[in-house]
Amino acid sequence: MDNQEQKHQRRPRYKGTHPKAFKDKYKELQPELYADTVAKVIQKGNTPAGMHRSICVNEILEILQITPGQTGLDATLGYGGHTLEMLKCLNSKGHLYATDVDSIELPRTRERLELLGYGPEILTIKQTNFSNIDQITSESGPLNFVLADLGVSSMQIDNPERGFSFKTEGPLDLRLNPSKGISAAERLKTISQDELHGMLLENADEPHSAEIARAIISATKKGVAITTTSQLQQIIKDALKFIPEKDRNEEIKKSCQRCFQALRIDVNKEFEVLYEFLEKLPAALAEGGRVAILTFHSGEDRLVKKSFQHFYREGLYKEIATEAIRPSAAECNSNSRARCAKLRWAIKA
Repeated sequence: MDNQEQKHQRRPRYKGTHPKAFKDKYKELQPELYADTVAKVIQKGNTPAGMHRSICVNEILEILQITPGQTGLDATLGYGGHTLEMLKCLNSKGHLYATDVDSIELPRTRERLELLGYGPEILTIKQTNFSNIDQITSESGPLNFVLADLGVSSMQIDNPERGFSFKTEGPLDLRLNPSKGISAAERLKTISQDELHGMLLENADEPHSAEIARAIISATKKGVAITTTSQLQQIIKDALKFIPEKDRNEEIKKSCQRCFQALRIDVNKEFEVLYEFLEKLPAALAEGGRVAILTFHSGEDRLVKKSFQHFYREGLYKEIATEAIRPSAAECNSNSRARCAKLRWAIKA
């Protein structure tokens, strides 16, 4: 029996060009084997599962003006799209450092870049938070260019096991590094109504924060454990039943997006981390060093704007962006996730 050949099992039929379930998207999840399918998904303006389409690439490269021999940092490695373009600019001369906290995606990105020929001789990848930029410069020396893309990667959003999206059933986690800190589900067990109300306002400008906070705390006081994305979505839906029917579905969708964003910012301490990074940034840059920061909601953009203005007045930056740069209409039409992006820059004195 042991010597008998195993019966061949056919792969499940690929349903359409964009299957709904993440696990069924095996063609998108193996782009190196199914390039035609991936191209079709991108052509439709979607992001293939397990991938991330970098935003404002040309605008960022124009700001950073990378030349061979320089030393730089991609503070948010992600899928490595921006990293790859910066490495091309270095042309095998100089060095690029890259950081990310995601213990799941970082090894995959490292492997992809190594297969493209970018090993430790030109690229150093560290699993650490970009707020530790001073630890990077203790090794690298002053940086000629820095990029920080503060958006959550599409790979994280699309994978239901990460719990970043209410569109699919999954554990209510929301941690960028699932091995550290507490999940969003754990956070909701102990938070007070006033604190939750404030979090939804501060982190996401949620207009229905009072009603949603009241509904969530009411559920937890009754012993309901909010452990999945769909459970939280349902509580938000129930809390907003007072909205007129003609507007309800759209309002619920927007409130779900904002509430998940607010929770993600909270469990990952994103504002605190960004503030620490911005405070250390001028000292990390070489004279004339350039920095570009891509943000995706108003709270992040305000922090970046105020920091750049403050250090410009202090004389540490000689030039800063007076207005945020937005992705082109063509890019927004091609990639819907680019629509809320804002890009700001500064140059060290």
